[in-house]
Amino acid sequence: MSNVPHKTLLPEGIRVGTVMRIRGVVPNKAGRFYVNLLCGEAPGSEAALHFNPRLDESTVVFNTLEQGAWGREERGTGVPFQRGQPFDVILIATEEGFKAVVGDSEYHHFRYRIPPARVRLLEVGGDLQLESVSVF
Repeated sequence: MSNVPHKTLLPEGIRVGTVMRIRGVVPNKAGRFYVNLLCGEAPGSEAALHFNPRLDESTVVFNTLEQGAWGREERGTGVPFQRGQPFDVILIATEEGFKAVVGDSEYHHFRYRIPPARVRLLEVGGDLQLESVSVF
């Protein structure tokens, strides 16, 4: 499944306890890829979460896109992704925010700025070979 960008509709939004799992492989020449939780299907829709591993900058950025403007960037500690290696990202909707788990360890907790109930679309794209996207 390398058809990126890949879109998964979430017509009922995200509730506390919703788990999204994204599995794939980071290509050898990867620059960056992203996971967006969007509030609509139209281009330019607000993003409750923009999760953006940047292998070219050795950082992972978390942010929101609200009313056409990016918010304050949050960065995780270290980069748990390596070129040429498979990855497993789990995003969990908690009471306070999105918890990002990469591999076996909690990586970052991003507090909600936009209510998760407004999310309608999970989008994955950029430099990655996507294997699966599951929502449960």
